[in-house]
Amino acid sequence: MIFALVGNQNCGKTTLFNQLTGSNQHVGNFPGVTVERKSGTARSHKDCTIVDLPGIYAFRPYTDEEIVTRDFILDEKPDGIMLSNGPGDPKDCKDIIENIKKLFQSGIPMFGIYLGH
Repeated sequence: MIFALVGNQNCGKTTLFNQLTGSNQHVGNFPGVTVERKSGTARSHKDCTIVDLPGIYAFRPYTDEEIVTRDFILDEKPDGIMLSNGPGDPKDCKDIIENIKKLFQSGIPMFGIYLGH
């Protein structure tokens, strides 16, 4: 099974990816750190692959990050989407809701993970 890790930039996706896979991918607090997708095998379930996708604020493809994430979801159709969100600016809520709507339309099962304090 393949699970895509999707969420805004700087919300803790790569930290979660590292915990789930035992990887040591670079974590940064600025856009553009993860512009490519990264894959790893889940530590506790060797038949599961976790794909760390670039952070996005919109599902429309305006930036390199959005193109990579959108194309993976629509073209590769993972078995599930882990929608990650952490503490952030309340103005991002509208973007998060729009992303959830677009992801929901893909028909891929989703579940949310809040990485807040």
